[in-house]
Order: sequence, then structure tokens, then C-alpha cells
Amino acid sequence: MGFIGRQLKRTQAITGLTTTLIRGFGAAYRVGAFGDEPPRDKLPPHIQAFCRQMAGSFGVQVVQVAPIPQRHGLWVSNHVSWLDIPVVGSVAPVFFLSKAEIGEWPIFGRLAKAGGTLFIKRGSGDTGSVSEQIAKFLQGGSSVVFFPEATTTDGKQIKKIYGKLLQASMDTGLPICPMVIAYVDKDGKLSDDAAYYGNRTMADSLKRVADNGQITAYVLPLDAINPANKTQKELTAILQSAMEEGLARLHAQVVTA
Repeated sequence: MGFIGRQLKRTQAITGLTTTLIRGFGAAYRVGAFGDEPPRDKLPPHIQAFCRQMAGSFGVQVVQVAPIPQRHGLWVSNHVSWLDIPVVGSVAPVFFLSKAEIGEWPIFGRLAKAGGTLFIKRGSGDTGSVSEQIAKFLQGGSSVVFFPEATTTDGKQIKKIYGKLLQASMDTGLPICPMVIAYVDKDGKLSDDAAYYGNRTMADSLKRVADNGQITAYVLPLDAINPANKTQKELTAILQSAMEEGLARLHAQVVTA
């Protein structure tokens, strides 16, 4: 692709993202999401629409390989890219976790608050405290998603899963709802442009995704995991195996080259 083509795609991405943000603010105002407590019971369809538009602004098409169940629980996904957030958010009825300081950002922070994001208040890296906050959020009727690999990957495999936050599922009795994502390019290969890993900066990643413009994000829901009568260690092992098998199955279905 030549210089003019790249610049055109980047301009289209910026224009699409700007339009998406404007629509997001408009939807948030219409449902009264800028008050002290956003109406989380009304937000999921608006969040899903916003996330689909955000993915689409970068030329990323989101495809559900099987219908994503719209169920209440603790959702988890493999972690390949910043794109995972709009991809997961476009298909699952979830709210996201974020560091508390992001809520103070002028544009994205305000929209994240309106979108019902759970802002985590950390205390000396206390995972137990985070798990308790998630459990309280779940008990209030709001589903949460997190990425148990705790880092992004190249999308080819599942890294070691850290299961401490699964305690929130154990404490509430709500199911763990796993899904796996594969980003595929126009040639049927796993898209390296979509992956955000190694020494890549956010700016580099944004340019790669925008320049490509033909990435498909395939999402496969896996069987829910009931936490009853299981230890945290057992749940972690079950989830690790399920996500490894699920990602291999997804790749076999959608990667053709």
C-alpha cells in the first residue's frame, strides 16, 4: 500500500472514531448516564452498539462463530489487543474493569463512567480487594469481563491464566463465562497487525490496524463453568484447559491459510 492509501485509511479511521465518540456521548445523554450512578440496567445494548461502531471505524468486522449467550456472570477472554475491548463489548452484555485514574480522563474517562465501567481502587496490589469489588458489582446485577492472562499475546496460544479474580465467581455462585477471539486477515491468516504485543507502542498498533482495514474478529463462546464445590486452583485449571481447547477449535474453523 502506498503513502496516499495509508493516509486515506488512517483518516477514515480517525473520522469513524470521532463519529463513534459523538454518537456515544449522545446515547449516554439520552439514557441519563451522566448522573452520579449510570443506569446499568439500560446500558448493555448501547454499549454493544458503541463497541461495534468503534471496531468498525478501524475496519474490523466482528463475527460470532456461535451466538454469544446474553447471560449474567463473570466473563473472561483471551487477550490479544486493545481491540479486545470493543470486540468483547460488541457481543457480550458486560461492563469493563479499569484503573480508577482513567475515570479522570477528560473524554474517554467521562464516557467510561457513563458506560458503567467498574473503576478498581487498588490497595498495595491487593488482588483480594479487587476480587471483592468485582463480587459486589456482580451481586448488584452487572456482569464483568476481565482478561485472565494478564497480558496481551500474539494470538496464537493461551498463556498462563491467573485465577485469583475467579474468587468473585466463587463468592457469588455466578458462572464463569469464557470466550476466545481470533483476528484473521483477508488472506485467512492470523492477523499480526491486530496483535498488540512485544515492543509495539500503542501508536504503532493503531497505525497497523488502521492501515490493514480488513481484519475480521471471530468470537467463539465456550461452555459456562459452574464454580460450585471447586477450589480456586481447580477453577483455574478448568478454565486454562477450556480456553486452550477453545482457541485451537476456533483457529481450526476460521484460519484457512
